[in-house]
Amino acid sequence: MNMMKTPKELGMEIAANLKKLRKQRKLSQKALAEKAGISYGSMKRFEQTGEISLESLLKIAVVLGETASFEAIFKPTEIKSIQEIIDGNL
Repeated sequence: MNMMKTPKELGMEIAANLKKLRKQRKLSQKALAEKAGISYGSMKRFEQTGEISLESLLKIAVVLGETASFEAIFKPTEIKSIQEIIDGNL
């Protein structure tokens, strides 16, 4: 049974991924916050709690060149044929 993650769990997972990526790129929280144009407090809080505004998260993604995943969020599936609907292959 596939258990859905809570928003809190997703936030913490995204924050952990960001922290790993930030460290791989040898950036401090303060340096990344400055480059992204967000406060150091927001960066620190995000890595600790998984909470951040969408705008601040997008600014971080832009600086890190990691926006592709965001562009796919909520993108409707393009239906190519009626058969896909019948088969449930959307």
